[in-house]
Amino acid sequence: MALRDEQCREDRLRNRIAELPAEQRRVFHGRMARRLKDPDSYAVLNYLFIAGLHHFYLRRWFRGAVNLAVFLVGLACLLTGQWRWGLGLLLLITLIELPALFCSQRIVLRYNNDLAESQLAETGHSQN
Repeated sequence: MALRDEQCREDRLRNRIAELPAEQRRVFHGRMARRLKDPDSYAVLNYLFIAGLHHFYLRRWFRGAVNLAVFLVGLACLLTGQWRWGLGLLLLITLIELPALFCSQRIVLRYNNDLAESQLAETGHSQN
């Protein structure tokens, strides 16, 4: 989904949230405030190239663990003299994760929109 599509989805969600009764809206915002993610934090974690940290930030445990494992194996290969394997693994993980660096706003907006939809469903206000 493109950034513009996610922004339209966010607008629709905001309208649905505005229709909630005051008490439900207060509870909704209280829950969301603790769980919303920031695109800049995600981008910084990805930019550090310690692969996987940005996935952990969005609670994508498996993908974060796989990326971190590949990164650590690549680093270990570099340190033990297997520099071709190490460099290859680090380059591979960098190429795989590079698009996420440039799409951080869309990725985090999708995460936050999904979170808002799940919170609305919990309050009994799923999509119309």
